[in-house]
Amino acid sequence: MKRNNIWTSIALWVGLYLIWITVFRDHVFTVTRTLTVQFCYLLFVAANYYAQIRYAIPRLLNQKKYLAFALFLPAGIAVTALLRTPLAIWLQEHYFRPGFPGPDAIAVFRDSFLNIFIWVIFLVAIRLVIEKIWFRQYVDNMEKERIQNELDFLKAQFNPHFLFNSINSIYGHIDRKNGKARNMLLSFSEMLRYQLYECDVDKIVIEKEIQYIRNYVALQQERKEDNLEVVVDIPDDVRGFTIAPLLLITFVENAFKYVSGYDDRENKVQIALYREDEQMVFRAYNTCDEGMVRLAIEKGGIGIANARRRLDLQYPNRHQLEITNGGESFEVCLRLNIKPHVDESRYSR
Repeated sequence: MKRNNIWTSIALWVGLYLIWITVFRDHVFTVTRTLTVQFCYLLFVAANYYAQIRYAIPRLLNQKKYLAFALFLPAGIAVTALLRTPLAIWLQEHYFRPGFPGPDAIAVFRDSFLNIFIWVIFLVAIRLVIEKIWFRQYVDNMEKERIQNELDFLKAQFNPHFLFNSINSIYGHIDRKNGKARNMLLSFSEMLRYQLYECDVDKIVIEKEIQYIRNYVALQQERKEDNLEVVVDIPDDVRGFTIAPLLLITFVENAFKYVSGYDDRENKVQIALYREDEQMVFRAYNTCDEGMVRLAIEKGGIGIANARRRLDLQYPNRHQLEITNGGESFEVCLRLNIKPHVDESRYSR
């Protein structure tokens, strides 16, 4: 993308140069002189333009340093006009009209300053207008996406009280001797309660996220075959910080969804979560059938794609996600930069 932007910028400057040569050519001058004069102007205009775009606007104007910004523009143009003045005089005396006296330095400086000033203001104004249009379109698209997400959320809503009452009714009708079914229903109820009532926040304490993962693993262990080995390695010292809710569960779900089902070989799911200094390290490993993983990738892998997007939005430049597809095994390793939380009540209710 950066390479494309560079070539686009070069093309625009070349186009502007050709326009200058065509429109502003003085037929009294030779073509060579016109090319040289306009090229010199192009260099000085471009230097001031990028000084405004890369430095003055983001670091002065956008940070409300208005006086510094107001002084920076004429000061920069004055410097480039001063640099152009002796260059223009030298070219006139030694290249364009040798043997004739050079032009007046003050007049050259004045003309250079005015020409560079007008073109820099013009180009910067066009750039700001274009960026304003792009930003407006971006905001409009974000607003449309927000409204659509809200509508989708409302469509997917159901009465949680009715749901929990139904779960309690089902739980009461399960034979007390069937402890397995009752425990599965309790685990499911706790997971649902967590999603409905505690995950509508930006961050949640890691202990609750761990409990949610343990409930999910317990539920999956009851559903899977007996020849599946499940290992959950989460030390007790993994506490005291917050993460985005339901960030890890996608990788846990995939581990169980795509775990192998061999009769004569090892079937294994490993979930590990631990701390390394100021980082949280999460690993999800599962043996798998190569065909199943390939099929999942061909279908799009929307769960992992959404997880990547969430990480980019909520942990920009503060995470590392590595996914290893070994053919007969699949592993996800996520590292997050974490900070200790101060008040747990801020993140959960």
